[in-house]
Amino acid sequence: MNQLSTFAGFFQNGGPFMYVILITGVTIIAVAAERFWVIGRAAGINTGKLSRDIQRLVQKGDVTGAADLCRKVKGPVATVAQAILNRNDTDEERLQNAADGAATIVLPPLSRRLPYLSMLANSATLLGLLGTIFGLTTAFSAVGAADPSQRSAFLAAGISQALNTTAFGLIVAVPTLLLHGFLVSKVEAIVEAVDETSVRLVQALSGRQPARHKEASGKDARSKMSSLLEQQA
Repeated sequence: MNQLSTFAGFFQNGGPFMYVILITGVTIIAVAAERFWVIGRAAGINTGKLSRDIQRLVQKGDVTGAADLCRKVKGPVATVAQAILNRNDTDEERLQNAADGAATIVLPPLSRRLPYLSMLANSATLLGLLGTIFGLTTAFSAVGAADPSQRSAFLAAGISQALNTTAFGLIVAVPTLLLHGFLVSKVEAIVEAVDETSVRLVQALSGRQPARHKEASGKDARSKMSSLLEQQA
């Protein structure tokens, strides 16, 4: 209860910009919760085991069983693998095109609205600075018009308002930047898993062993998938 009353006093002494920063913080919570739900579902699948199971079935010649496994599991890795398997082809280029086409559909939604988090974090910081300027301006204006006996009180209240607003803006901004970095790393891990699975599966279906030009193909696929995420930013 004491902590709640302390925060209430801290909030009230911060001035009008505290309400704007609070609205920004609530918006951040809503966006972060929605992204955690979407990305968490995609990242919750054991992609390593899924990739190994698919390759094992393909090596046994059970392409239909591998496609059924992808259909049951869902998720970006399974969707891209299913698109490759449904291509029913042994040409490496056509299989890679199928993988790229599926990745174009399933990967961009993962990074959707993530740039909003960094934007809102920067907005919270700038709103805190704006509140600081507003509080100091108000304080010095009041000091100039007040009686000498009241000047110190007005100055202290203005400085308190300025510092509270700055602190609240940073309290909102710093965790938001950490959340943004964490979610971006999760998306990048999913992109890498999709890339690795698609390259290995294309190699298995085309009946060729990994070689240097295969590694180059994998790098090209990774760059394409990364560019899809950058377009969302």
